Amino acid sequence: MLLIIDNYDSFVHNLARHFERLRQRTLVVRNDAIDVAAVRRLAPAAIILSPGPCAPDQAGIGLQLVRALHREIPMLGVCLGHQTIAQALGGRIVRATEPMHGRDSLVRHDGECVFRGLPSPFRAGRYHSLVVDPASLPECLHVTAQADGGAIMGIAHRALPIVGVQFHPESILTEHGYELLANFLRLARLAPPAESPRGERRDIEPAAWTAPQHSHALTF
Repeated sequence: MLLIIDNYDSFVHNLARHFERLRQRTLVVRNDAIDVAAVRRLAPAAIILSPGPCAPDQAGIGLQLVRALHREIPMLGVCLGHQTIAQALGGRIVRATEPMHGRDSLVRHDGECVFRGLPSPFRAGRYHSLVVDPASLPECLHVTAQADGGAIMGIAHRALPIVGVQFHPESILTEHGYELLANFLRLARLAPPAESPRGERRDIEPAAWTAPQHSHALTF
């Protein structure tokens, strides 16, 4: 079962449907309706931190959940969830140079983690006015994707199946969203279908977590 933490955002239901179409059971719970002990009792196979309209400090259990369980349970953060992972592990969240609500951008990536087997660049839908400050990124995290201009679009833990994407893989504006989510399931040692919901066969081998050879300042 995938536990999806709902940060009071309508996109959470799109995320749940995407994972259900990838043959996963989901449980959606509001960010102020559960605590860490209850999450441990549920024993989810993975945790999804949803988008939301606020900053990580206002996102209910989010920061506490990441700090308490990131060594125990695979996690994927989307938009606000991505920022929550970064801040919980030592990063800083700042204002973007311009708001990016309902706009698409080219995303360039390193082909690792959730981006394995995906073309670079691809178009992705963005709905945010906050970003992760690259200068604040802790040593345990590395940048996996950037937009033109350098805004961080993806992060991953160097040793654990903990990843974040600033854009929305569930948005109609995003290319290869199902493939990206299927890659996360593989990282979490879950089993997505061989056929994606759009009928495109994906035969990507499970990714191994290896120490990246690049620095935070890498451009793709």
